[in-house]
Amino acid sequence: MKRRLALHAALLAATTLALPAVANDLPIKILVGASPGGFTDTVARSLAIEMSKVLKGRAVIVENRAGAGGNIAAQMVAKAPPDGTTLLLSYTSHAINATLYPSLPFDPIKDFTPLTQIATAPGVLVVPPSLPVKNLEEFIALAKRQPGKLNFGIPGVGASTHLAGEMFKMQAGLDIVSIPYKGTAPVITAMMANEVQMTMATVSNAKPHVAAGRLRAIGITSAKRMPEFPDVQAIAEVLPGFESNAWYALFGPAGMSPQLVKTISDAARKAIETPEVRKRLEHDGATVVGSSPAEFAEFVKQEIPRWGAIVKASGAQAE
Repeated sequence: MKRRLALHAALLAATTLALPAVANDLPIKILVGASPGGFTDTVARSLAIEMSKVLKGRAVIVENRAGAGGNIAAQMVAKAPPDGTTLLLSYTSHAINATLYPSLPFDPIKDFTPLTQIATAPGVLVVPPSLPVKNLEEFIALAKRQPGKLNFGIPGVGASTHLAGEMFKMQAGLDIVSIPYKGTAPVITAMMANEVQMTMATVSNAKPHVAAGRLRAIGITSAKRMPEFPDVQAIAEVLPGFESNAWYALFGPAGMSPQLVKTISDAARKAIETPEVRKRLEHDGATVVGSSPAEFAEFVKQEIPRWGAIVKASGAQAE
């Protein structure tokens, strides 16, 4: 009798532990601190569809809360109850903003629960076809012959593409003027008018323009060349040690229970590994990661000081 009661108590305890992860049938909201249509939004929507399937049909919806470099969405998640119904699909800015902004209404580490890193993606250094250079060596030589005469179009101040460009300038010892724009499209327009002579773009933004001959790709920010641009040098081939990748990841509010963290992280990681999500990410030059919560937590702790050093060295400031 005692043995039966002990077994019943153990089963009850196990059931109770699992309840927070499955009992609440409210939709799971994934907040995205970027506008609809961009790569971050695409990652979130691809993930939401497959997570819903993994969670046996539980609704997983995406809400765009763009603004302040992702800080608006992050603040909403930081203040949300830790019940797993409000999550954050964030990107490199989560680490960059810790230094880029003089103050934040949340702590990027203490106020969040890291769930998994979804993917990483390199940038592409592109120039207008009218610029008389075919590769990185020629571009660097041209910039050194004309200090202060070339312009770097910034799609967004503090974005990983912005800081990758600043890293490139610093490591190559180039005097190139940085000019901020409100998005990639205005930068491309400025390039066509020869107002700027270089920018760092995401693969998804660069690929159609390069294919159409509107831009020329001359450098990749990953450590090695990419299948999408096999003839384009990795910047590290010219500047040894150079590497800069954007990343995309899933967070929850601080205080989530271990069982809830495991349930949501496992669902997200299974969703990432589905052929549908993997194909969509790889199409845009991203590499699937799917790290554990512990691995991702350690990654974020390292990313904040790493990007902080680049922000300070470049003098970048939030708009």
